[in-house]
Amino acid sequence: MSLLKEEIVFNGKILDLALETHTLPDGREARFEIIHHPGGAAALPIDSDGRILLIRQFRPAARGDILEIPAGRLEKGEDAAECIARELQEEIGRKAAQVELLSKIYSSVGFCREMIYIYLATELTTTPTAREDHEFIDLVPLTPEEAFKMVDEGKIVDAKTLIALQAYRQKLMANK
Repeated sequence: MSLLKEEIVFNGKILDLALETHTLPDGREARFEIIHHPGGAAALPIDSDGRILLIRQFRPAARGDILEIPAGRLEKGEDAAECIARELQEEIGRKAAQVELLSKIYSSVGFCREMIYIYLATELTTTPTAREDHEFIDLVPLTPEEAFKMVDEGKIVDAKTLIALQAYRQKLMANK
């Protein structure tokens, strides 16, 4: 392991910022600012009609609304599949009988340790939502063709959503 020293310089509600000293492959030492994040889970929900259920959500970091898949932060000790089950219910009012891991990704590996687990969620049933008071979410059902066209036209810019949609597109093409 290359970590020599770690100093947490900020403890936040959703992340910590550390100054870390690492040994580089050539033996030199270097200091990095690294965000510690517990990770997250996201899912591409597919309804019984084959529609993809995206959400339009206000995201302050993006300075507006973003079209994305439901996602949430892992709680301490929480399994990613449990996390996405909770988030699907809270954000879109759905419970998935089937969840399949599509991919896992570092959100921004240059400075952040967040790992996002991306699932395909199917066999959905409706449940009440339980959104947090700062969440402003609209459900956006799309056919796969509509969603893929939005990807191709650059209208979807959220990384986890792009990866989920591309993985789903490949899965559909492989099953033809």
